[in-house]
Amino acid sequence: MTLSDRIESLMATVQKPVRYMGGEFNSVMKNPDEVDVRFAFLFPDTYEVGMSHLGMKILYHAINRRPYAWCERVFSPWVDMADAMRAAGVPLFSLESRTPVSEFDLLGVTLQYEMSFTNVLDALDLAGLPLRAADRKEGPFVIAGGPCAFNPEPLAPFVDLVALGDGEVETIEVVDCYRAWKASGAPREAFLQEAAKIRGIYVPSLYDVGYHPDGTVASVSPRPGSGAPEVVRKAMVADLNSAEYPEKLIVPYGEVVHNRIMLEIFRGCTRGCRFCQAGMIYRPVRERSPEKLMEMAQKLVGATGYDEISLMSLSSGDYSCLPELAREMVERFAARRVRISLPSQRIDNVLTETLRETQKVKKTALTLAPEAGTQRLRDVINKGVTEDDLVRSVTDAFEQGWSAVKLYFMIGLPTETDEDVLAIAELARLVRRCYFSVPKERRAPGLRITVSASVFVPKNFTPFQWEAQLDAETVVRRQKLLRDALREVKGVDFKYHAPDVSFIEAVFARGDRRLADVLERAYRLGCRFDGWSDQFRYDLWLKAFEEIGLDPAFYALRERPVGEVFPWDHLDCGVTKAFLAREREKAARGETTHDCRKGCVGCGVNRYEEATACGR
Repeated sequence: MTLSDRIESLMATVQKPVRYMGGEFNSVMKNPDEVDVRFAFLFPDTYEVGMSHLGMKILYHAINRRPYAWCERVFSPWVDMADAMRAAGVPLFSLESRTPVSEFDLLGVTLQYEMSFTNVLDALDLAGLPLRAADRKEGPFVIAGGPCAFNPEPLAPFVDLVALGDGEVETIEVVDCYRAWKASGAPREAFLQEAAKIRGIYVPSLYDVGYHPDGTVASVSPRPGSGAPEVVRKAMVADLNSAEYPEKLIVPYGEVVHNRIMLEIFRGCTRGCRFCQAGMIYRPVRERSPEKLMEMAQKLVGATGYDEISLMSLSSGDYSCLPELAREMVERFAARRVRISLPSQRIDNVLTETLRETQKVKKTALTLAPEAGTQRLRDVINKGVTEDDLVRSVTDAFEQGWSAVKLYFMIGLPTETDEDVLAIAELARLVRRCYFSVPKERRAPGLRITVSASVFVPKNFTPFQWEAQLDAETVVRRQKLLRDALREVKGVDFKYHAPDVSFIEAVFARGDRRLADVLERAYRLGCRFDGWSDQFRYDLWLKAFEEIGLDPAFYALRERPVGEVFPWDHLDCGVTKAFLAREREKAARGETTHDCRKGCVGCGVNRYEEATACGR
């Protein structure tokens, strides 16, 4: 019985066999005997989540354009399939060729969320690979990337390489480096030393970590003679018009989270929200031209048959040619009933014209993120929006025929008070009044307002990386306070996050290399799919911390002194620590910082030769 036959037999016993089928339209098949490098790309979550990830699509395309390399997809099997695979002795496999992951040359792992870390270990275990890199004498090298790679220390003992920044270039350089090493016959260590010379590549095994008696990090420095740099600078694509982007997208058989064309209109964000890691690590802004985007859209619509194009970025409303682009796309694709959507909208943008154009085919819910209930707190976090902005945005939307609005907030932001939380309910009431201020004959029926309040997590490489996370007791009290206040606002649906998940997320967001032992212990105790509420086991996490002898509060609930060395200080995202410290001081004074497109704010990214114009 072949491995493929064994996989087929298991698929008949699980909830969603479509997750493991492969063979989708536009997936890439090659002859393994005709390629030099086989790359398995692991998304450590379910198929439907991973297939919605733009980064995987870009790198899948970039690698497979090379005739000498073949990239295949791997996803974390859901618990039913994982248990069945273990019982039947079926190893983790790729979708395209159903080859065991252990037979690949490189295993790329994207780290989008700290709560997927146990899934990385589960994947290594299912593949039959030793969890620790030091114990792997053969098999694929494990390379991790994505936003969480900017503090990879909790995963450092488990991975061989870490890719910082834009992956289109550095991933291909790693593939080429591996190809040359493979042909040379040199020992495994030689590949790591060569890879460490690539811009954006961090090799954890080439660095030593020192600690102070109080448990804080004293230093992270390259080992003498390793050739590794003192500081690893992120890789960066300077020109998005010439950057790799797929001309075809794999079309899934089943439903996925975002089943549509995702068109990245620009990368980076200059707004400077102080809680937002993405807005810091992806600087500077680099736009694609409208002409290039129209060319890409035309090819992708023809290659997929999708009926929606999502204009993707961290803040799509900031694209300099947005109204013109939206108008041209609507005109070009209206006959094919392809709708245009804007997934990330700023409420201080004048979006009336764009909203009108993008929703001519079909209206979706309007999603806005005030983040905080009061202007004082919005100034602290440098959100840069006002109540008047919100009123204008939602009123414009209601006049254009919207009736569903989603509002995103956070609980536990630095300096937050009960009054700030209660003000969220007042904003929801204000949105409701805006709806009824529109004449009945001009507004769509069925007002729906969703208020979502996540728990603030202090992230590395942000001005709030020094701050303590709010304790769970206070978070729960404020959630109840808001829930009770929203009950008095008719037609509002309130959604909120459990503080225990956000607590563990904060621990790993600012954690050091010692957390690897906790991570492995938690996995051995049964933790996996921690981002899924029905799978998360807080009791097992606390048990793991207790058994290893580390206090999670040390990482999440402790305010860091200004001079403390962070576990990620040897990694350079472009934005300097000095700038982040200045932004923290301004936050304490309630001072805002302007969008750097309106003038340099001295964040430090212009030290990079590719960013001398800072996106302007």
